[in-house]
Amino acid sequence: MKISYNWLKEYLNFDLKAEEVAKLLTFSGLEVSNLEKYQTVKGGLDGLVIGEVKTKMQHPNADRLSVTTVDTGNGNLLKIVCGAPNVAAGQKVVVATVGTTLYPTTGEEFKIKKSKIRGEESEGMICAEDEIGLGKSHDGIMVLNPDAIPGTPANKYFNIDDDRIFEIELTPNRIDAASHIGVARDLMAILHQSSDHDFQTNLKTPGYQDETENFKVENVGKKIEVFVENPEACSRYSAVTLSGIEVKPSPSWLQDRLKSIGQKPINNIVDITNFVLHECGQPLHAFDAEEIQGNRVIVKTLPGGTKFTTLDGKDRILHPDDLMICNEKEGMCIAGIFGGIKSGVSEKTKNIFLESAHFNPTFIRKTSKRHDFHTEASFRFERGSDVNITVKALKRAALLIKEVAGGTISSEIIDVYPLKKENAAVVLEYEYCNRLIGKKIDPAVIKQILTNLQIIIKEETKEKLFLSVPPFRVDVQRPADLVEEILRIYGYNNVEIPQQVRVSIAHSPKPDKNKIQNLVSDFLSSNGFSEIMSNSLSKADYYNNRPFLKPDNCVKILNPLSAELNVLRQNLLFSGLEAIAYNQNRKKEDLKLFEFGNTYHAGNFSEEEVLSLFLTGRKYPETWNTLKGKSDFFNLKELAVNIFTRLGLNKMEEVIQNDSGYLSNVLSFELRGKVLATIGKILPEIRIEFDLKNEVYY
Repeated sequence: MKISYNWLKEYLNFDLKAEEVAKLLTFSGLEVSNLEKYQTVKGGLDGLVIGEVKTKMQHPNADRLSVTTVDTGNGNLLKIVCGAPNVAAGQKVVVATVGTTLYPTTGEEFKIKKSKIRGEESEGMICAEDEIGLGKSHDGIMVLNPDAIPGTPANKYFNIDDDRIFEIELTPNRIDAASHIGVARDLMAILHQSSDHDFQTNLKTPGYQDETENFKVENVGKKIEVFVENPEACSRYSAVTLSGIEVKPSPSWLQDRLKSIGQKPINNIVDITNFVLHECGQPLHAFDAEEIQGNRVIVKTLPGGTKFTTLDGKDRILHPDDLMICNEKEGMCIAGIFGGIKSGVSEKTKNIFLESAHFNPTFIRKTSKRHDFHTEASFRFERGSDVNITVKALKRAALLIKEVAGGTISSEIIDVYPLKKENAAVVLEYEYCNRLIGKKIDPAVIKQILTNLQIIIKEETKEKLFLSVPPFRVDVQRPADLVEEILRIYGYNNVEIPQQVRVSIAHSPKPDKNKIQNLVSDFLSSNGFSEIMSNSLSKADYYNNRPFLKPDNCVKILNPLSAELNVLRQNLLFSGLEAIAYNQNRKKEDLKLFEFGNTYHAGNFSEEEVLSLFLTGRKYPETWNTLKGKSDFFNLKELAVNIFTRLGLNKMEEVIQNDSGYLSNVLSFELRGKVLATIGKILPEIRIEFDLKNEVYY
């Protein structure tokens, strides 16, 4: 998830560098994995200044060139050869000085150098808008307003915005932070808690808390009724109608806000719904009001097998549990996920019906998985949106639409909310909090942290707090959840390591499984092996059409993370080959790898922990005095024998087996009829599948 530094500062008064903010957010549990610079124009117009053309003369050696002198401020005159037909003395222009790198709208970047053009020196360049990325026109140079001041940096004149973008790795439980206001709320709590910052912070939402109070109906237009037939799937449905709007491109401020976080501007109506989504976390959807048949919006499911065409032009076959937003005749939108092609906003739209709803996360998640359809809206609804914010977000969007698209608010707020969701009531004892954290924290600090996180203190005693947790914190339902909130804001690094051990020494069984694993790991590491840890989720394609791997024995995932990772692994072979391929593609071909991991089998739904070893490439790193030669079967066999010897297993029986479907030269080690290990060389067809160059022994 991307969060804009400049956008964040609109909601919070603070004076910290972006790097400091990233550090604070990471410490609080919102891990910032990347911090990148963003400029509304590539290059930020660095090195460009406003200039005034003082003189213009015909180039003595070229009919289509002019020789100009340009004042770039403080009497600094540059001689510039210009080929634009519209250049004239007295003009205010954009000048690229020597050493400036230009990023044109089309084509590759280039650097301005001092040069001679047809025998005349040129100390810069007078620019057209496409040459500096401000437009597409190349008819001539940009001529600015006469009041432009020479010497003014171009990025200041054109209000080019420099921003820093935080890439936050949001955990599934923290959907409350999937917006700029959500992140600002956490940051406010951190800054109030931190003793390093003595300035005041307060969460402010300009145009969100205050201006929504100015919301009013200006004229009553077409009345659209709302009926929720499935309140289990849609607990709240809010809407408003606007008429007389003009669909057109958004103003630059709105486009820049969306572009900074990787969103593509579409039109002013859709852009406002996206803006409010990323501002406060509430998804919205705009319908063309004229396409709502019968002036009725019905929230319900449709019969299984119904065909529905979405905005991307694709036909979807609906499941009977897919929640739909319908009119009297047909479906208009897959609720909480994606709109239909018929009811979407177009350039011809004049009246819109704006939706702000709360949907059951289970319904949205299942529909999203069934259709492999993932959107910004479904991302939030799947994890639990804030049921209390639907009307406020609706008012915010309606007022912004009036600002950028004109029109009037032509209906009262429709708010179908049959069963109001109450705040979660949680009791927190100070002693319990201190015991879990391992440090006594001042009750005043605890109360301040909870208040800053907008958790309401309903009542208190000397021993405990009676708290009311708003629904936007779907993950805070128990005292332990509150302790986690207090600790992450207080700071894990502020809790000292205790000087005493306060746990009982537990009896460990013999043989100790962990001790054996550590023994083997130490032995392999000392022999040049690297440990890997791979995902337990695997691809069903690895096992399909390979009877020897028993495809029917795969444990299938009902709710897979992706279409590819849809089964649990039966062995560690394929994950190890993926690791070898990954390293090989990065010029690391001489590998000794081992992994302890679980395998899963559907027959009796068993789980087994196994050890895998991989050898490929050269035996030793290449140096001037080491032996050359590649790893082979006998190197791996020797390691296996040494592992068993190290563990006291000295009566192993070696049994040569037939080649399996993925190994040749197969040797097994058996004890009392039980196979403890199998060694072999990966078959060529398996290696080819993973694009591996060298032999692999497993």
